Amino acid sequence: MVTVKPFEAIRPPKNIVTEVAAPPYDVLNSEEAKAMAGEKSLLHITKPEIDFDPIAGEHEQRTYDKAVENFKLWKERGWLVRDPKPCYYVYAQTMGERTQYGIVLCAHAADYKNGLIKKHELTRKDKEDDRMVHVRIQNANIEPVFFAYKDNAEINAIVEKTVAGPSEYKFTDENLFGHEFWVIDDDATVARITELFTTQVPAFYVADGHHRTAAAARVCEEKMANNPHHTGKEEYNYFMAVCFPESHLKIIDYNRVVKDLNGLSEEQFLNALKEDFEVFKRGNAIYAPKELHEFSMYLGGYWYSLNAKPGRFNDADPIGVLDVTILSNLVLDKILGIKDLRTDKRIDFVGGIRGLGELQMRVDKGEMKVAFALYPVSMKQLTDIADTGNIMPPKTTWFEPKLRSGLAIHSLD
Repeated sequence: MVTVKPFEAIRPPKNIVTEVAAPPYDVLNSEEAKAMAGEKSLLHITKPEIDFDPIAGEHEQRTYDKAVENFKLWKERGWLVRDPKPCYYVYAQTMGERTQYGIVLCAHAADYKNGLIKKHELTRKDKEDDRMVHVRIQNANIEPVFFAYKDNAEINAIVEKTVAGPSEYKFTDENLFGHEFWVIDDDATVARITELFTTQVPAFYVADGHHRTAAAARVCEEKMANNPHHTGKEEYNYFMAVCFPESHLKIIDYNRVVKDLNGLSEEQFLNALKEDFEVFKRGNAIYAPKELHEFSMYLGGYWYSLNAKPGRFNDADPIGVLDVTILSNLVLDKILGIKDLRTDKRIDFVGGIRGLGELQMRVDKGEMKVAFALYPVSMKQLTDIADTGNIMPPKTTWFEPKLRSGLAIHSLD
């Protein structure tokens, strides 16, 4: 079972939460962050390069120094205040008609190493190293990671009771997503939440934040090695996560656009597709895939549906059955010659939150030659893959809304 604990969150007073809270560091580029950041915005801490004119490099020493300076300044000015006792927190996000409720807690770094925090994507050491720097210099988890767990009836009941009461924060962001936040400070409830997770929840699944999770675990190992009096109870053994029950989460599509047809004409490309797919021309109107193993394609001003023929994939293989695998093997690799999705500059990826119109626009502008829309992966597919120790292909899952940064910070002191 997983190990969790409550923590004393560092967070903004409720009257300025909308001024402090910000999108995650990797959602905005530096120019967008500079344009968005108000005086109190957490972006001055998570993207401190924006405080220089011209904008500084993200990895310059002066940028890291500015992050530390700003974090200290925000606490001195009372824009971030530490709670007086360890608490759990409930964080609700609303997108359209759907609301998901997560518990903000501290997960144990050792659970990542021992496989109780399960991943479904590979990480890159350079990106882990970058995230480690930010944790190390601040001695804090400034932004949370995003976990899922198998539903637990009693935990769900505690959350339901909590959200029936008044919330600490409630606001709508620039994307019209709703955010609401409750504090659980009742000692008996806090103790029961800890007991439920540590006795009844067998694993966490990384939904979003693979590099931050890996970095947190590595920072813990680093601090252990540098502390001759390490006991295992130090705060640095833990890192901050927002954990949602599996039933609340919905993965949206993650689509592909390709710059060229690998030397083929449109007619030759369509004929090549017919070896492994039933190909249907759908017209000018945007066409979205309706089920697994059906793909939408936009080419030459027209939308097509591609239905993978029987025998072209293995339903018994948790990786082989994924639509991203089918598309990669039978189209991107076999026909278009794209061997490595991580490094090939001919392909780009578009989160489904942008809509299929984004795919059409990029092809119509001539920036890309062809676009593919995929049916979303299910949470069951994700957990099955993680449980079997398999790894999904790159850019398979997209979760929305993104966690808002600045609602809670975890100090490693």
